Parts: sequence; structure tokens; C-alpha cells
Amino acid sequence: MLCSLSPILSALYIAPLFHLFERQAQALNLDTSTLSYIDDGLLVSQGRTYNKTLLELTSSYSIISDLMASFGLVMEHDKSEIFHFSRVHNNSNPELDLSAIGTPILKPKTYWQYLGFYFDWRLSFKEHVRFYSTKALTTVKAMGMLGNFSQGLLPLQK
Repeated sequence: MLCSLSPILSALYIAPLFHLFERQAQALNLDTSTLSYIDDGLLVSQGRTYNKTLLELTSSYSIISDLMASFGLVMEHDKSEIFHFSRVHNNSNPELDLSAIGTPILKPKTYWQYLGFYFDWRLSFKEHVRFYSTKALTTVKAMGMLGNFSQGLLPLQK
């Protein structure tokens, strides 16, 4: 039987898992940290090259996957996402090959949404501005359908 937990219970249940992960990551000298918001978790690895960060993310993903299984939780690999931040000026966006731990290859996303903000890989916020400007323009255009001069909402109410 599967049941979902409330945000508070899930945070209390997952907190020891993240603590164990941090200890195991430190023991293996992995420069990986975690971010979590309710049931969304994020593995973060920082480095000068993709080779270093991809190796660390592969090891970290394996550790967190094993810990979740030992806690009786299921990690949905098809819902897992990766994202690269880089100062590199080429368009390289390497995939994370998890075939060694029995899961499919994860393809990086072109942008990342977190708590209402949209980040692209160069942190230029172009995707964030594009999304919210499009949302504002469609809202203004939709307001024109709420009425006309003879009936519906008055221009002041629009």
C-alpha cells in the first residue's frame, strides 16, 4: 500500500536520510550538497569541469538512491532531473550516464525552475524574463475579451 505524507512528516522522515548522505559524501570526498523543498530534492555539484561534476553526481545519485531504498522509499528515476551551470562559452551540456547503477541516462534541461524562478545555465535570467513577460502579455490580451464599450466590464474595471 502506498500513501503520501504531509509536507511536515515527509521533511521529518527525509531529514535523517540527508544527514546520512552528507556523512557518506564527506567520507568519499564528494563535493556534493543537497537542497530540498517538501518532496523535491536536488543534488548540487560544483566544479571547473563537467567530468568532475558528472563523476560526483553519479556517485551521489547512487548513494541517495541506495539510502532511499533502505528507508523504504522509491526514487522515481524518470522524474529525476539534472542541470548544469557553467561559465564555459560552448553549448556543451553533457548527459549523466547512470547505467552503472541500473538507471537510464539523464539528459540535462535547458532551464531549471525552482520556487518560481527560472534559471538558465548561464544565470542570465533570460528564460525568467521571457516566461513572465509572456504571462503578462497574455493576461493583458485576455482582459480585452472581458467586455467592450457597450457591455461587460468598464475600462476602469479592466
